[in-house]
Amino acid sequence: MTNVARKSDPIRPSTACGKLENAFAQYRSELLGTLYYLVGNLEDANDALQEAFIKCWRHREQEPEVRNLKAWIFRVALNTGRDIRKTAWRRKRQGMPEDEGVLESSEAGPQATAERREQLDRVRQAITLLRQEEQEVFLLRQNGQMKYEEIAEAVGIPLGTVKTRMRKALSNLRQALNEDPR
Repeated sequence: MTNVARKSDPIRPSTACGKLENAFAQYRSELLGTLYYLVGNLEDANDALQEAFIKCWRHREQEPEVRNLKAWIFRVALNTGRDIRKTAWRRKRQGMPEDEGVLESSEAGPQATAERREQLDRVRQAITLLRQEEQEVFLLRQNGQMKYEEIAEAVGIPLGTVKTRMRKALSNLRQALNEDPR
């Protein structure tokens, strides 16, 4: 007889460990997307995601006291991404060419794929031109799909500051993306 619980088994207890694992599974794509733009390439984003999970796991006893699990996880992931970005910048590491493939549709033709890659490169470049504070708020809102209140809690700043940084980020992105690249 095995000890493995199946989806149909109603007796699997809900624990902090299970809650943390479920939250990471639920937010994985948002976390990875946010980290991808924060650190600049898929390899480092995956490393940051894994390291963030390990950090959360090591502090899982704090989970019952956490008011907003999503904000807590994103705060840990952001801090981890910042650390990885600093070390990557020191190494002057470049993104791998296959990183863009994650964001492209395999059904698109070569011209559409090239145009999409060019657009993504312009957006990525524009995001990197934002101040770090603006970049984080923008990425948490867009990729993390977090509410402004959750961002304020995750980053540890007042709600008004979050809104101001988001407005500034959007204004700077609009300005950067409206410029004629030629």
